[in-house]
Amino acid sequence: MPIETTAQTTEPTLDSPAAGRAPDAGDARRPVNGPARRHRPPRPGRLSRRDKLVLFVLCAAQFMVALDFSVLNVALPVLGGDLGMSRSALQWAVTAFALPSGGFLLLFGRVGDLYGRRRLFLTGLALFGAASLLATFAWDPASFLAGRALQGLGAAAIVPTGMSLLTTTFPEGPARDRALGVSGTVLSLGFTVGMVAGGVLTDVLGWRSTMGLLSVFALVVLPLAPALLPESRTPERPRLDVPGAVTVTGGLLALIYALSTAAENGFGGADVIVTLVVGVLLLGAFVRIESRTAAPLVSLPMLRRRTVAWGNLGGLVTFSMMSTVVFALTLYLQETLGLSAFETGLVFGAQGVMSAVAGMYAPKVIGRFGARRTLVGSLAGQGLFVAALLPVGAQGWSVWLATAAVSLASMCHLGAIISYGLTVTSGVPDEEQGLATGLVTSTQQVGLTVGIPLLGVLATTSDDLLSGVHTVLTLDAVIVLAAAVLVAAGLGRPATERTRPARRRADS
Repeated sequence: MPIETTAQTTEPTLDSPAAGRAPDAGDARRPVNGPARRHRPPRPGRLSRRDKLVLFVLCAAQFMVALDFSVLNVALPVLGGDLGMSRSALQWAVTAFALPSGGFLLLFGRVGDLYGRRRLFLTGLALFGAASLLATFAWDPASFLAGRALQGLGAAAIVPTGMSLLTTTFPEGPARDRALGVSGTVLSLGFTVGMVAGGVLTDVLGWRSTMGLLSVFALVVLPLAPALLPESRTPERPRLDVPGAVTVTGGLLALIYALSTAAENGFGGADVIVTLVVGVLLLGAFVRIESRTAAPLVSLPMLRRRTVAWGNLGGLVTFSMMSTVVFALTLYLQETLGLSAFETGLVFGAQGVMSAVAGMYAPKVIGRFGARRTLVGSLAGQGLFVAALLPVGAQGWSVWLATAAVSLASMCHLGAIISYGLTVTSGVPDEEQGLATGLVTSTQQVGLTVGIPLLGVLATTSDDLLSGVHTVLTLDAVIVLAAAVLVAAGLGRPATERTRPARRRADS
């Protein structure tokens, strides 16, 4: 492979041809009163040093939020004993974070569009770091849950503005593909690393260290962000859609609360039924409001785009169903096969390594086949490898099958994450990137929240855990495969495919 060089501007000096002396034969290789010599163009998707630093800051923040989803799970029993929380109350350690992080995403995505994405991103980082310190030094259940809720509020500001800053900083094409590939890999690794680190930190330093780790991340990222991240907002500043903000935020909060509560108490409780109905009514009112307001929080024409609607469906399914697989396998590996929390973390550590490999190659696959085809193929692969988990039983060899199948499913899952984000945001103007990425990240957060209550409860309520896990895996595989078919039909065949990198290189 030829070595790439970088064009440099040559300033005229007294000894140069530009200073007036006649050029000799040796000057044939020097620029003469004109532009520098032609060089091979930079490789598509190549990132500058500053681009890499910007990407590091944005990915570190995303990694911190992803870590928060899983790092506390293993520590919950120890935490409950230390703070005096009952087993039924422990679910609120997760729900207190999920409610604001999922409920305020769309609102904060739009606020960032109007008043500055960088400003809101930095505010979210500061709030997340302070909330993590509060959770670290919590003295009772109320102070701990308050810290978790404020973490969720900070995450709701970080995630959509961070994604918007990424898509507006890196232009559509190979550079954005590569940036989203790195971001998707980091997101997946954050969830997996959290499961491993949670067990190790709890055993060695106690449960408070899991929250302390998050505050360290915030303290590292926050000083770097102001100097590196550019400010970004829409050119105009229309009025904020307050009725739409109230109804969508209330609807998402009610829906997430109902599904999170159902995971513990079932779907028959009056509070679950009431909040489900309220959530559906508020979301219905939100759609009606958005169709009539002059400056909507969510553009309904955007939702009518095939790429936005069907791309988000693919994202919702891949996130919700993969979180369910991880939850079901965690129970299976520890209670059926008798693995320790640390050994279970190692299984998911292998999953994380394979996800990292997928993140390296996913942009190349997308460049070769396009985001839409990659999304459909990744969903199909995820469903097939989840189906490959069905033979697992109480035998020792099952741990190897589980490790291999979940790792391969996770590779496809990561491909779906990256390609659905590209599918939804491609072709969207910069001034609407906050809306598009708000939908992307809302899909992500809602998917992570609803998957376990919808299917995972089947494993926890079954008299025979292994039978319950098999039921969960079967339904999971069927849903993902059905989604692959629906997304393929909904997206259709794109009118134009992005020029392949190989062809670009040949043409240049």
